[in-house]
Parts: sequence; C-alpha cells; structure tokens
Amino acid sequence: IGDDPADPVFCVTDLLPHLGSQQMDKKGAKVVEGEDLDVLVGNRPLLSTADSSDSKEAESTETPKDPVKAHVLALLADKYGISEEDFLSAELEVVPAGRARDLGFDRSMVIGYGQDDRVCAYTSLVAQLALGDDVPARTAVCVLVDKEEIGSVGASGMASMFFENTIAEIMALAGESSPLRLRRALTRSRMLSSDVSAGFDPAYASVFEAKNSAYLGRGLVFNKYTGSRGKSGSNDASAEYVALVRRIMDDAGVSFQTAELGRVDAGGGGTIAYIPAKYGMDVIDSGVPVLSMHSPWEVTSKADIYEARRGYEAFLRAEG
Repeated sequence: IGDDPADPVFCVTDLLPHLGSQQMDKKGAKVVEGEDLDVLVGNRPLLSTADSSDSKEAESTETPKDPVKAHVLALLADKYGISEEDFLSAELEVVPAGRARDLGFDRSMVIGYGQDDRVCAYTSLVAQLALGDDVPARTAVCVLVDKEEIGSVGASGMASMFFENTIAEIMALAGESSPLRLRRALTRSRMLSSDVSAGFDPAYASVFEAKNSAYLGRGLVFNKYTGSRGKSGSNDASAEYVALVRRIMDDAGVSFQTAELGRVDAGGGGTIAYIPAKYGMDVIDSGVPVLSMHSPWEVTSKADIYEARRGYEAFLRAEG
C-alpha cells in the first residue's frame, strides 16, 4: 500500500504538548516507547445489516463487538484477500509516506527514507549490471543481504552461510569441489562493504572530527575501520589493501574521500565488513555519506551517489 499516489496513509499518534508535561520529563530514548508505536488504520464502524434494513431477519443480526476493527478487516478481505488469521504469519513494515525528492534550491541532494542502506544497495547492483556481457578479470559478485541493523542474523543475513554455500555450488559446477579450494578462493577474494557513512553536519559539529569526516558532495567515502571507541567490533582494512583501492579509484578518475565515523569517544557504529573478513579476504567499508542517518528522512548528495556507482564498477572491473 503506497505505490499509488491515491492510496491512503497511516500514522502513529503523538501526545499533544498541552498534556505532555510528564512526557517531556522523560529521557530521549523513552519519550515514545516501543509499545506505544501503534499504527492508526481506521475509524469507521462496520454498518451492520440491522442498520441498513427493516426486515425482522436483519433486526436479529448482531452488531460486531468491535465494529471499527470489523470494518477494517472487511476492507482487507475485500481488496487484498487478507483475513485476521493471516496476521499470524504476516511480515509487516511501516515506512514514512512519500517518495524521495530533490532537496535544495539547486536540487543537488536527495531526501528520502531508508537511504541507509538502499542508496548503497542500488549503486552496487547497478554497477554489477553495468558489466553486461563483459567478462571481468576477476569473478564479480554483488551480494545483497538483510538484517544488518540487528546483527546480520537469520538465513538472509550476512552471518548465514548462504554466500559461502553459493560459491561452493559454483565451484563444484566448475569441477572445483574441494573444501580447501573453496577456502582458498574466499581468502583470495576482496570486497567493498557497501554501507553509508556519517556526513559532517555543522549543526552537530561537536561529535565530528572535522579533519577526518565525510562531507556531502566530495564523492565515495572509505572507512578504513568503523567500530566504537576506536576500532572495537570493527574490521580494520590493511594498509596494502587501502592502497590498492586508492589506485583503482585514481585510475578510474573516481572522486573519493576517507573518513572515520565521528569522534572516537562520541559513539560509533558497525557494518557487515567483519563477517566476510573472517574468511581472510580483504574488506573495506565504502559508501555514500548521509545526513540525518536513521531518521524518517535521510539526506544524500547526488554527486556522491554518482561517484559511488562509478567506484563500484571500477572495483569490479579492476585487474590487479
């Protein structure tokens, strides 16, 4: 629901400030608690048969115990074929209503929800497809994974073995079915862990190191390491690999920058880079800098998106 501009939207209600004195005393993490994020989806009660007919049979029809819920369920059943029992197995996602838009008088930026990490997944896939029928010097793979924000768990997360299993299947078809050969292939692989980075925001300059931050409009950003309190919980790319990636970008004329994820003691974050690195492959974090990360509307630069797409393609085509 939402692909058609005429579709309805939904909301999570908020407390009016006139009655919010106790709410304002809460810490930021508790202002709106998780169990209060109920989505408002309807208000009209179901019109019972008894309300629309004068027959004795109609008068005996009982009004639903919860007529508003009954009306919403009737609409879902009629338009989408969904019954109440289907909610037991349904996977629902509520996202900000509205399409991505041009931002700024100069239209130089994109504002939209979920650019972390759609902006990197999109550019990675487009770069892979740009190879077309060309055969690169090294096998080129674009891996799109899920559940990164909750630890890359589950069958569709990077922590699962689906990538390793897929490579094993491909090598077996090529007559290379030895487990040792699989491990050697993974070890000799190299990867760009495509994930967004924090763009420098002058409104919150105190949490950034200005001389080591990513800036919107300066191109694809590489983070040698992420983590918290320095490198805790991160993958740290080797100096030799960083130099190799630099050469690839320079040779392709890709604009890029290097950065850390904010001040060392201000917090931190992580990506999936440490997971494929366990195979011994070279991995470095690279992506698009973002303002207002994890907010309902995130901001990116069109120039950075363009350079990310060029950089990923250059990496896939590299021979060295």
